[in-house]
Amino acid sequence: MNFTIRQLEIFLSVAKFQSVSKAADQLHLSQSAASAALQSLEKAYGVTLFDRQGNKIKLNAIGHTLRKKAETLFAHCQQFDDALKLHSEIGHLRVGASFTIGNHLVVRYLAEYLNQYPDADVQFDTANTPEVVAKVLNYEVDVGMIEREVQHRELELIPWKEDELVAFCSATHPLAQKGVLNDEDIKAARWILREPDSGARHTFDRALAGLLPEIEIYREFKHNEAIKSAVESGLGIGCLSKVVLQNDFRNGDLVPLKLANRDMTRMFYFALPKQRHNKTAVEFWVHLCSKMGE
Repeated sequence: MNFTIRQLEIFLSVAKFQSVSKAADQLHLSQSAASAALQSLEKAYGVTLFDRQGNKIKLNAIGHTLRKKAETLFAHCQQFDDALKLHSEIGHLRVGASFTIGNHLVVRYLAEYLNQYPDADVQFDTANTPEVVAKVLNYEVDVGMIEREVQHRELELIPWKEDELVAFCSATHPLAQKGVLNDEDIKAARWILREPDSGARHTFDRALAGLLPEIEIYREFKHNEAIKSAVESGLGIGCLSKVVLQNDFRNGDLVPLKLANRDMTRMFYFALPKQRHNKTAVEFWVHLCSKMGE
């Protein structure tokens, strides 16, 4: 095609007003720019669309013939433009969340999000923290939600909410009656933990840094539910987010254990690529989760 949508719009506006100056005002152009665009359109196709007499301009027979086709075409262009704009406002969103956040927190915010964007297609992808970060940096998700701080020059982290890890055992475990574990208890226990790259394991290793060489890590699992099942079966004691364990503590299936003088707190973060286009849906999601997570 040898014409632009802008040229089409200028042609139709000049045809409507029978005046280049009025068309230029309507389209917020200079008269010279409008005139040049119109002449360029005519030259590209070797046609004359207007009869010109001095400062007067009038649609000729060829112009009349083509005007209706131009109006139909421009109307379709406007509909396509409106559809693109509407699509950006529908709120389609891809969220990558670490397992704890994805399985226990994200769904809490979905209903409120869909109240704002009822036609949105919201996709959740759960993985451990390094995998979520990789998806963010590869633009496979619009926003990541992770369980620890990650340093990367192309990554922006926004602090979200504080969390706490809790050690726990089965109701029948010998430590269940003790409640608070000292260093000797910690070293004597068999631990069932998340895999080394996970956010929960990162916090556990940091909190027990001085004891790690003497701790028996009996099993490692990628999923929280596997750890809870193993602990409930009496294979050892575990350590997970309090978010994961609240119902189990309430039901009495598992028992919380305090680790004396150990800081088990951590921060959850939103993860975004530094080089990104601002997306209203992402901004609303971050705002919503921050507001509801307070």
